[in-house]
Amino acid sequence: MMDRLEVVILGSGSSGGVPRGDGDWGDCDPSEPKNYRTRCSLLVRRHGPDGVTSVLIDTSPDLRAQMLAAQVRHVDAVLYTHDHADQTHGIDDLRVFAMRARRRIPAFMDAATRAALFTRFGYIFESVEGYPAIVEAHDVPAHGRPWSVDGPGGAVPVVTFDQAHGPIRSVGYRIGPVAYSSDVSELDDDALEAVRGCDLWIVDALRFTPHPTHAHVDRTLDWIARTGVKRAVLTNLHIDLDYNALSAIVPPNVEVAFDGWNATLSL
Repeated sequence: MMDRLEVVILGSGSSGGVPRGDGDWGDCDPSEPKNYRTRCSLLVRRHGPDGVTSVLIDTSPDLRAQMLAAQVRHVDAVLYTHDHADQTHGIDDLRVFAMRARRRIPAFMDAATRAALFTRFGYIFESVEGYPAIVEAHDVPAHGRPWSVDGPGGAVPVVTFDQAHGPIRSVGYRIGPVAYSSDVSELDDDALEAVRGCDLWIVDALRFTPHPTHAHVDRTLDWIARTGVKRAVLTNLHIDLDYNALSAIVPPNVEVAFDGWNATLSL
């Protein structure tokens, strides 16, 4: 039997979530449950004959609630896209998974993310009295170089690609037939080639109008058309983007993310 790759969008919202902390829903209909969005995070699980390998992309500030909703019991590794708070500030919620596994959780990150997290959350990586370290930091291998995350369900294949996120860089991930680009404003030819032809691309589309650090809907739809991906899902959605209104205007191979969206693909 062929192994399965399960993909779960744990969070689909922009940095403030939907609604924002002050209760602002913007153009989103509060009566539509799919408009309630926590901050971006993704779960990828390989189901093999001997178990499941679980890979988490980013640790949003909403991570505890996201993991409970998805009924996640273990994490084999974390992959970080960049160092911003909405992608990293749930890192302490990895503690229970490290304790359950009785080991530090490997986390892969670029140099800027490593520096930021060691400054903000030093106790996560280096034990202090009463608080054993729970995460083991690893450098993301060079862009374009294949590597993998091992676990009981078998190896999860990974290739990274470079992305512009306004003035900083973020890491895009190609995991087998799936690509993930949660925070991106520009993609060069190498990045587009890394995504080309994948079965599923989950990609940033913050709002309808251009933004200095994120792709907007028209730009993202152009990327999707140029890369020829079979299926795409728009994520990192701001309060401008109502689920039903956006769903009504996107092409047939494009969907709108919501918290808990999931798909299963063959490896």
